[in-house]
Amino acid sequence: MKPRNSEKKGGKAGVGGRRRGKPRSTTRRVADAESARFYYKGSRLKQLRAFCYAVKFGTVVRAAESLFLSPSSVSLQLSALESDFGARLLERTRPRLALTADGLLLYDLARPLVEGMENLDHQFRNRRSGTPVREIHIACGNATIQYLLPEWVRAYREKFPDVRLDLANVTGIDGLALLRSDKVDFAVGSMVDVPHDLEYEPVRWFDPMLIVPHGHPLADKAEIALEDISPYGLILPPQRLTTYRMVDLVFQQRKVPYHVAIEVGGWDVIKQYVGMGQGVSIVTGICLTPGDGERLVARNLRRFFPQRSYGVVMRKGKYLSEQSRAFIDLIKPDLFSRRDYFDSGHSER
Repeated sequence: MKPRNSEKKGGKAGVGGRRRGKPRSTTRRVADAESARFYYKGSRLKQLRAFCYAVKFGTVVRAAESLFLSPSSVSLQLSALESDFGARLLERTRPRLALTADGLLLYDLARPLVEGMENLDHQFRNRRSGTPVREIHIACGNATIQYLLPEWVRAYREKFPDVRLDLANVTGIDGLALLRSDKVDFAVGSMVDVPHDLEYEPVRWFDPMLIVPHGHPLADKAEIALEDISPYGLILPPQRLTTYRMVDLVFQQRKVPYHVAIEVGGWDVIKQYVGMGQGVSIVTGICLTPGDGERLVARNLRRFFPQRSYGVVMRKGKYLSEQSRAFIDLIKPDLFSRRDYFDSGHSER
């Protein structure tokens, strides 16, 4: 009986080990592989998001800060992505990361996917509430709306007539607040000092211009110096605006006295009062139109004052909807998307 029990026990163990043990091991390996594959695919979006942020910000550290992750976590996600695709996507050079040819190919494919996921909750709420999904919210000042945007708006509306445009006419400070609170997609305007959390890409430049009425002593003067302007009262925008501060800075640096006759907002109002002979003004060339020549004479003052740039401003780390990206591409193709990755950019000046 004892040998029989031993044989039975041993036989059961042996048979079970040969016939059941191997299938269990194989099944377990298959299950583990399927589980790992499912988990890995589930984390693919995180890897692509880390990849797009690394490209956008140029360093792992800055990408990690924007994603609220540790740099080591972002590095692991990037390495896993490269391992999965079997290709090197980023050159980890100093001071910034650089895309390889394969990396550029993947970035072109991944960016729209990541942008779509970034905006998914917003689009869901819009559709659920019945609000039109295809819309763009742009912050811009009065001069931008009046003189710069019309040609772009017209071209965009011809191409995308179903997209609703919301142009928020706000001052610079209010526009920055809208950007930071994500109440607008981007802003169009002029910036001199760019905050660290924003990106600014200039697309148009305008010269500083002295405007005087016809018949004014400075209208036909061959060379105009700041001392020539000094005796005449200036008509300037409010002191809080960049134009006033720039005029004051230049006159102070050159130790040339000046006085303000009228302080008033709006380029059209300033041009009207200059045309009436109430003073002279120093304006940005953006506000001058061919029709202004009937009542005003404009003289270039670029030798004294810097050019003024106008461009697109957006919050760092913000991904744009398809319709917003199309508007920016209309202004200038590939703005904010492809740049020299060793260039720190305007946002870090």
